[in-house]
Amino acid sequence: MAVRDTIIALLAAFAVTAALCPYIIPILHRFKFGQEVRDDGPQSHLKKQGTPTMGGVMILAGFLVPVLIFSPSYPEMIPVAFLTIGFGLIGFADDFLKIRRHQSEGLNPKQKLVMQFAVTAVFAWYIVAKSEAGCAMLIPFWREKLVLPTAVFVPALFFIVLGTDNGTNFTDGLDGLLSSVTLPIAGLLALISAAGNWGISPAAGAMMGALMGFLLFNAHPAKVFMGDTGSLAIGGFVAGSAFMMRIPIFIAIFGFIYMMEVISVIIQVGYFKMTHGKRFFRMAPIHHHFELGGASETQIVNAFSIVTFLLCLAALAGM
Repeated sequence: MAVRDTIIALLAAFAVTAALCPYIIPILHRFKFGQEVRDDGPQSHLKKQGTPTMGGVMILAGFLVPVLIFSPSYPEMIPVAFLTIGFGLIGFADDFLKIRRHQSEGLNPKQKLVMQFAVTAVFAWYIVAKSEAGCAMLIPFWREKLVLPTAVFVPALFFIVLGTDNGTNFTDGLDGLLSSVTLPIAGLLALISAAGNWGISPAAGAMMGALMGFLLFNAHPAKVFMGDTGSLAIGGFVAGSAFMMRIPIFIAIFGFIYMMEVISVIIQVGYFKMTHGKRFFRMAPIHHHFELGGASETQIVNAFSIVTFLLCLAALAGM
């Protein structure tokens, strides 16, 4: 039953997203919702200036349609959808301000963090007070669960959710990169949910279908970018699904690329300040380091996707 519903959700989400893109992209063009490219970014990215952004609205639409259809039978998807849509709306506000101001920064970091904290707080309340998952987390390769005191679990939840969300945000820097990296992760989450009867698999299938439909237009050379609307929503989906299935620690395995992107930025900023202007990487996040080293966007996307697929297998082996 769950497998059938997951496949239906995947196909429905793909159809919705793939059908919307040819209609929404010209509208984004018409309203001049174009990408604002960083001045200090790779020079090869300057040609992307003006490519429509906010394409994440099509991912959210494709995701939301099957989730609404199946949520009466799978109520466990509702908190995952809440975190996904909540972060997606924060990203939408950020994208809108970037476009309105014609600059590469929308919400300032404090505003974005306050909003993320508010959405995460509601999700944390649900996990602790209402869900079966509670404060338990499975430990990879140990087949045991770790039950933390609420006072420890809640800060850990905030750290993991916000870390994952910022990781997906940083990963969205090359054509098709975040979508391609997240596809095997969504597939893994669907498989774990179906096998363990966690009730999340149709939502994971919906995310897979939405990303596949979006990739038709986001693969290199991209005709549209997802913007923070999509990247923050994806982070919410991954973190929300992991907590609902008690596997947030596993994000360190299958979400290694997200984690690597965040860590590379932290190292770059810290090293720059410590050395008064020197850089540890050619550029951060780390996908730009490889790009400036001569690798093409397609090569980086393929390599990161393959690594993620292998790490998803490793995470599955650790269940």
